[in-house]
Amino acid sequence: SPAIHVVKDPNCGCCSAWIEVLEADGFAVTVELREGAALDAYKVEQGVPAALASCHTARVEDYVIEGHVPPADIRRLLAERPEAIGLSVPGMPYGSPGMGPESERDAYQVVLFDAKGGAYVYADYPAS
Repeated sequence: SPAIHVVKDPNCGCCSAWIEVLEADGFAVTVELREGAALDAYKVEQGVPAALASCHTARVEDYVIEGHVPPADIRRLLAERPEAIGLSVPGMPYGSPGMGPESERDAYQVVLFDAKGGAYVYADYPAS
């Protein structure tokens, strides 16, 4: 099972719900708590563009995972190994993992981002 380290605000319940989704999918999760400016600084250190930011930031192997990225997309990233910084689900879309029922989700995209400033749709989830 892949090990993933999540950095989150101690008061964020949706981050905890996302962690539960990862654990249920077999990820070995460790958690580090940072508040406000310290969490924002971590995102910058990890290369997360402001436009792709969400509430929590994680590292799995050599990649950054920003926000409510579905476990299947993380596994695909690890299998394909593209040249990239990582994946993001910008913002906090309703119905993404940890953000309410998938059966009522808003449409959202998982974005692959790289060190050159490129951002590409990696997965597309329609509204349900």
